[in-house]
Amino acid sequence: MADLRALFSSNDPNSVGSDEAFTNRQFQWNLVAVAIEEHLRHIAGPSFDVEDLEAPRNNVIVFHGVGGVGKSTLLRKVETSLTTAEQRPIQWGAPAWAGEEILPIRIDLSRSASNGSDFERVLLTVRLALAAQVGRSLPSFDLALRRYWDAQHPGEPLEEYVRRTGLVGRFGAMLPQQVQGAVSEAVSALQLPGLVGSAAGQVASALVTALRERRERARALAGCARTADLLEAEPSLEALSYYPHLLAWEISRLPAKHSVVPVILLDTFEDTSDRHRDTERLLQRLVWLMPNCLFIISGRNRLPWADPALQGQLDYTGPAAWPGLATPAGQPAQIAGQGSRQHLIGDFSEQDCDAYLARRLTTQDGQPLISPENRAVITARSHGLPLHLDLAVARFLEIRRTGRTPSVEDFDHTFPALIARTLSDLTTDERHVLRSASLLDAWDLDLATRAAGLTHQSAARRLVERPMVSEDPYAIWPYHLHGAIRTALRTADDHAEDRWTPADWHQAAERAFDALGRQWRDADALTSSRALLVACLRQGLRLASAHHLADLTWLTDAAFAYTDDSVWEPLAPPARTSRPVPGAGRQPEGDTPADALAELLDAIARRQHEHRERTAERLTAVLATGTLSGELTELALYYRAKAHKDLGRTAASLDGMRQVADAGGRLAPRARRGMANLARIRGDFPSALAAVPTLGWKGRHHRVLGDIRWPQGDFPGAIVAFENARAEAEQHDAPGERAIAQTRLALACAFSDPVRADDELALAYQLLEPLDQRATTLLAQVASLVCDAGTDRDVTDRAAVLRAQIDVTGLAWLVPLLATAQAFHHAVRGAQDDLAATIDRLREATATGDFAYYVDIAHFMAGQPLLQPSTTAWLDTEDAVRNRWRTLVDERQRHLNARPS
Repeated sequence: MADLRALFSSNDPNSVGSDEAFTNRQFQWNLVAVAIEEHLRHIAGPSFDVEDLEAPRNNVIVFHGVGGVGKSTLLRKVETSLTTAEQRPIQWGAPAWAGEEILPIRIDLSRSASNGSDFERVLLTVRLALAAQVGRSLPSFDLALRRYWDAQHPGEPLEEYVRRTGLVGRFGAMLPQQVQGAVSEAVSALQLPGLVGSAAGQVASALVTALRERRERARALAGCARTADLLEAEPSLEALSYYPHLLAWEISRLPAKHSVVPVILLDTFEDTSDRHRDTERLLQRLVWLMPNCLFIISGRNRLPWADPALQGQLDYTGPAAWPGLATPAGQPAQIAGQGSRQHLIGDFSEQDCDAYLARRLTTQDGQPLISPENRAVITARSHGLPLHLDLAVARFLEIRRTGRTPSVEDFDHTFPALIARTLSDLTTDERHVLRSASLLDAWDLDLATRAAGLTHQSAARRLVERPMVSEDPYAIWPYHLHGAIRTALRTADDHAEDRWTPADWHQAAERAFDALGRQWRDADALTSSRALLVACLRQGLRLASAHHLADLTWLTDAAFAYTDDSVWEPLAPPARTSRPVPGAGRQPEGDTPADALAELLDAIARRQHEHRERTAERLTAVLATGTLSGELTELALYYRAKAHKDLGRTAASLDGMRQVADAGGRLAPRARRGMANLARIRGDFPSALAAVPTLGWKGRHHRVLGDIRWPQGDFPGAIVAFENARAEAEQHDAPGERAIAQTRLALACAFSDPVRADDELALAYQLLEPLDQRATTLLAQVASLVCDAGTDRDVTDRAAVLRAQIDVTGLAWLVPLLATAQAFHHAVRGAQDDLAATIDRLREATATGDFAYYVDIAHFMAGQPLLQPSTTAWLDTEDAVRNRWRTLVDERQRHLNARPS
C-alpha cells in the first residue's frame, strides 16, 4: 500500500517511491502459524464440542507491547498473509495448514475508529465477513440477530445501518439479505405462511415453540441446545453478547464446501477497557462462546483473564479457564512471557531499523532516499521503537517539502507524539509516577512512589504492568522505562493537559534524589551493599547535575563510602551536554557541585587506568573550580597527594597529606598514614614506626607496620602484621583492603618462604580478580618475580615487560621495588655483573633520596659494602639488617639446591 503522506509531499508524485515497509517479524508469524496449526488439530479432534461451555479455552493468542512498537502493522500483515499467499513475506514461509479455508477478520477496537468499541459493530463485522465467505444464511444466529435488531433499532433497517456505518463493502448487502433469508427459511420450515419478513419476533416465538415440542424440521433448522433459551430472552445487549454461541454452532455445521475457520484479529484491545470492564466482558464472552474460532489480540497490556483476582469482573477467569494466558508459577511475568499464548512485541534491532528506513522512502530508481547518516541517528534515537521511525519519516518529508535537504541535526530530535501515545490510556496517578520515574535510570516500586511524592504504591504497581516498563528481576532496581519513551518524556514538549511546569520537574528531581539517598542509608544500616552504593551514586550524581541540585547531602557520605574500600567500580559520570532538561532549561557544562564531585570520583577511580600525572592534573582542575565542599576538598587533596607520592613528588605529597591531617576530618587517619609512609619512603623508619599507634583501623595500622618491618629483613614480623591487616579487613567486610593486605603478605612470603608464597599469591590473584586495583595487581606480579628468584623461569624478561607496564601507569614507587626483586634474583644466582648493573639502575631510580634504602638492601643481599655512608635510619643496627638480607639469599640458594633435579 502506498504511503499517501509521501505521495502528497511533492508536486512530482514520481520523485519519491514509498511503501508501507514491513520489518521482519518472523518470530511472531511463527507463533501465529503454530497457534493456528494447534487450533485446527484441536477443533478437528473427536473430543471437541462447540457447545461445551466448561472446557478450558486455548483459542486466543496475545501480542502486547508499548504504543508504536508495531502491533497494528503486524496484525495487518498477518491478515493479508492469511488472505493471500502472494502477500506473505517470503521469509515467513508457507504454513503447515495449506488447503484449509482460513478466514481472517481484523477489527480495530481503537477509540479513534468510528464506534470502535461498539459490541454491535464487532459482532456485525464478524457476521458480515462470514456472509461474504460462506454465502448463505446462518438461521439460528440470524433470526436472533433480526429479533434483537427490530427491538433495539426500531425504524432503522439493518441494511441502512450497514450502509451508514461504513460496514458496507463488496459484500455489504449480503448480510441483510442473509438475515432476511433466515427469517424466510424459518417461516417456510415451520409452515407459517401468514408471517412475513418484518415479523421476526413472531417467527422466533414460533421457532421456540417448535423446538420445545422437538419438531424435527425446527431442530434441523436451529438445533443448538440453547437456541430456544436465547430466543426467549429479552433481546438486549446482554442477550446479544451470548448470540456468538449460536454463531459458533452454525459455523460448526456448515457443509464441507462452505467450511471455514475464522481467525479473528482484535486490534488495539487496550481501548476496550474501563474501570468496570463492561466492554471487555462482552468481548470475552465472544471469545469464550466461539471456541472454534482463533482470536489474535493485540494491545499495550497483557491480557489478565487468567488472574483469579478478576473473578466477578469478568465471566471466565483464572488459570484453569485460560491456561495459555497464565504465567508459570514462580516466574516473573515478563520473564515467563505471560503464558505460552501471551507474547511481548519487542523493539526493532538496529539492522531492522535501518532496513525499514531504507525501504520506506526511495528515489525514482529505487535507492534509499534517507541517507545512511540520517538513518543512523534516527535509529539511535528511536531505541528500536517503530513509531519513532514513522515520525522521523514524516519529519523528513516535511523538511524536504521546504526545499532543504534534511541533515543529521534535524533528527537529533524527540517527538511529542510519543508522549501523547504513551499517556493516552494512563490514569492521573499513573502519569504522575511515569513522569517521576522517567528521571531515574532504573527503579523499584518504593523508589518510584517516593519520587512521585505519593503515599501508596498502587499507581506504581499498575504502571509496571504496562509494556513500556521492562523488568529485570535480578537487578538492584528491576524496572526501567523504554528508552525512546523516557527520552521523549524528559526532552520533548509535553502538551498534555496535566503537563508539568519546570518547577514540577525540579521538585520531582529533588524527591527522586532524596529517595535514592534514603534507600542507600536504610540499606547501608542493614546490609552495607556495595552494589547499591554504586548504583545510588550513579543515579544521584546524574540527577544532581542535570537539575542543579545545590545540596548534595547524602552524596558526600556516599562518596566517602565509595573511596573507603579501594574497589573502584566505574561510575559513568554525567555526560557533559547542553541538551535541555525538564525543569532545568538548557544546561551549561560542568558548573554544578555534582559535576565537580562526579569528576573528582571519576579521576580517583580512573587512576587505575590512567597515568598518575593525568590523575594529578584532573584533581588540580577540580580543586580550582572552588565548587567542592570542605570535606570533598579534603578528599581531592588527599588523592592528589597520593598521586604525587606515586609520581615520586615527596614534598608535594607531604604538603597535601599535612593539610588533610591538620583539618582533622574523616580523612585525617588516612593522611597520617600517608605521612608515615612518606617517612618510610625517605628512610626514616623510626618516625614511621612511631606513627603506627596513632593510625588505628582507618589508618591501616597493621599494613603500615608490615611495610616498615619487611625492609628491615624482619619477615616474621612483617608476615604477622600483614596477616593481622587481612583479618581486620575481613572483620570490617572490606574486600579491597583485604586484597591489598593479602598481596603484601604474598610479597613478604615470596622473599622468605617461596613454598608458602605460591599459595598466598594464588589467593591474592583470586581476591584481586573482581576488583579494579591496578597498582596492587602490579605489586602481585613483582611478588611473583621474587618468588621465582634464582630460577630459570624467565625472571629477567618478565621484569622487563613489567617495567614497561609500570612506566605506562606512572607508578614510580614500584620501579625501585622491581629493581630490588631483580637484584635478589641475581644475588641468588651469583650473577655479579647483572647484579652490579641492577644496583646502578637502582641507584639512579632513587637519586632523589626516596626509597634509597633499596640500594642498601641490594648491597646487603650481594654481601657488598656500601660505597658511601647510608642515609637510612634503620630500626636496628645496619649490621643486623645486612645479616638478615644476606641470610635470606643463602636460604634461597639452599632451597633451590635441595630441589630434585
